[in-house]
Amino acid sequence: MAPLLTPRDAALRLGISYAAIKQWIYRGKLKAIKTPGGHYRIPESELDALLFKAKRPDTPKRLMMRTVSGRNQLVGRIVELKIEGLLAQVRLSIGGQIITSIITADAAREMRLKKGETVAALIKSTEVMVLRV
Repeated sequence: MAPLLTPRDAALRLGISYAAIKQWIYRGKLKAIKTPGGHYRIPESELDALLFKAKRPDTPKRLMMRTVSGRNQLVGRIVELKIEGLLAQVRLSIGGQIITSIITADAAREMRLKKGETVAALIKSTEVMVLRV
């Protein structure tokens, strides 16, 4: 079972207000579990579909160290991180699907990546295949 978050933690992760999360729960937009004490807990996996709408930092582009022109960016949550030797394996949950990226261990450490964090996968390819499922 996915880890459970308080509504306040879920709101912080999505960059929205606590009141908005509570309304989403009441309206059924966000599935939540009610504890025996009457408190709501939100499975981390429920946030996956909403991460692409997550608030971006308000840092002006001219102050950012790096900017990217790529348009194929998929926002997700780190579900597993393995750093061994020169490489790091980063597994992301994006809309309930898992995507794996292999990056350098130095890059993972520099970005201070941690399990549970929200990140974006930048897909750079000259070709994208479509498969009927």
